[in-house]
Amino acid sequence: MAGIKLLDSWASPAAMKVRIALAEKGIEYESMEENLPHKSPLLLEMNPVHKRIPVLIHNGKPICESMIIVEYIDEVWNDRSPLLPSDVQERTRARFWVHLIDKKIYSLIRRLVWSPSSDNKKAAAEDLIEFFKVIEGELGNKPYFGGEGFGFVDVALVPFYGYFHTYETFGNFRFARECPKLVEWGKRCLQKESVSKNLPDPYKAYEFVVENRKKLGIE
Repeated sequence: MAGIKLLDSWASPAAMKVRIALAEKGIEYESMEENLPHKSPLLLEMNPVHKRIPVLIHNGKPICESMIIVEYIDEVWNDRSPLLPSDVQERTRARFWVHLIDKKIYSLIRRLVWSPSSDNKKAAAEDLIEFFKVIEGELGNKPYFGGEGFGFVDVALVPFYGYFHTYETFGNFRFARECPKLVEWGKRCLQKESVSKNLPDPYKAYEFVVENRKKLGIE
């Protein structure tokens, strides 16, 4: 597939979403790893509004924001591995849950992981667990959020599974006890090559967070 580039970062859950969607579709592309403290001229040119990854460049034109990119990928390459449901009501429901995930999860993670240790980690962990319990309720007893097949909501959430060890360590809790069905869902997703090849090793992800906290003077 000529003319497809991804402005990328291995540790970014947002970028992982796009890589997983591309892998699900079997699309070849050029990954261009960004050094985020020193953003490239190409990133600033392709995403002048937010100046952040991921950015998909398709035939020279940029598409920004992770789940907008995922939906674009699903629409352009609609002849294989559909991510959004065909039923309009189910499609709307999937978009609702993706919107909720994107709206809530980053602020909850920021409070737990990227705040000084003197902050109330216990309350932050409790709020994060409560959020994941709501998400787990939507999963129910289904293999994936859309039912039998891996889809749009799974793509939106599964990158954070790669950081479960990090959240547990900072929050002093265990997902296996708090959200067992979500843990089983994550293990099921990892059986897919599109996921396993694009999620970080949990311990490498944790070390990345610890290192960046030190760089930011957060201890």
